[in-house]
Amino acid sequence: MDTQKPSSGGTFKKFIVALVAIVVLALGITGLVYYLRWFGPNVTNKQEYLYIRTGAGFNEVYETIREQGIVKDTTTFLWAAHNMHYVDRVKPGRYKLTEGTSNRKLINMLASGTQEPVKLKFKGWRLKQQFAGHIAKQIEADSVALLGLLDSTRFVEKYGFSTENVYTMFMPNTYEMYWNTSAGQFFEKMHKEYEKFWTATRKQQAAALNLTPIQVSILASIVDAEALHDDEMPMIAGLYLNRLKRGIKLEADPTVIYATGDFTIKRVLRRYLSTPSPYNTYKVTGLPPGPIMMPSVNAVKAVLSPREHNYIYMCAKEDFKGYHNFASTVAEHMANARRFQKALDERGIKR
Repeated sequence: MDTQKPSSGGTFKKFIVALVAIVVLALGITGLVYYLRWFGPNVTNKQEYLYIRTGAGFNEVYETIREQGIVKDTTTFLWAAHNMHYVDRVKPGRYKLTEGTSNRKLINMLASGTQEPVKLKFKGWRLKQQFAGHIAKQIEADSVALLGLLDSTRFVEKYGFSTENVYTMFMPNTYEMYWNTSAGQFFEKMHKEYEKFWTATRKQQAAALNLTPIQVSILASIVDAEALHDDEMPMIAGLYLNRLKRGIKLEADPTVIYATGDFTIKRVLRRYLSTPSPYNTYKVTGLPPGPIMMPSVNAVKAVLSPREHNYIYMCAKEDFKGYHNFASTVAEHMANARRFQKALDERGIKR
């Protein structure tokens, strides 16, 4: 029987096929690794935003990403960051994170500074400290820096304000800005919004009342503090404007409470009326030197478009629904006041 030995050519062919298979497999694995490093999903759902502070370097950013579990594989992120030269292109900001985002897409977003704006909101805060603290929770600037500018005579004078009336520059609303806004940038943004609000028409309305825009806002702060319901603001504004025109002290209870600094007071007693303060309108004639709270836009508009009437007195209604009884004579006012005081006594409200 004849036997045939495998030809050397057949063995070589098998070797070539095996070698090609190994090369293809190696290339496939290399390609898969390459793909995963660049394009594979890596961002987790552990954080909604990545915050990068102003002045932060790559090492700080990397530590934040690692400590907060922002990516599943920090090794591939680090590799991609170096290969994309992100280590030299760090930009501060608040970046929206989406689960499954690749290293490449994440780094492109961070390196380009494509951050999501903050919708910054604020209302009628009473004190600067409260306001600064509230804003500092929404942007990078801290409360100390914000308060420092509000209390800086040199700084606020550049915008035409004093440290006492600068609060009138801020109009409660919702504003869009980037998280890494500095205290100075925030102030500049708010001043631009203030100038937008005070159109030529509104300035003319203020002038017709013999008031400056700042004085309008100071009066609006008192109207705002008095009015529980916005629809009553024009009536209250008209009353205080009547007093100003006649040279009568405003005698606004909210200014007394502000002067005492005790905001728990619910019943303004006679002893509070003598509190020495330029904000106590029972002691001083005319407007106080600054607002007693940050006035709302509706209160400012109410002062600019007041209800015309002859009332110079008002007292809260005894039904405690938040509206007032108005009067043009002392006798009418005293009758209204007695009804309200009786209602306070019946409810045990002593202060």
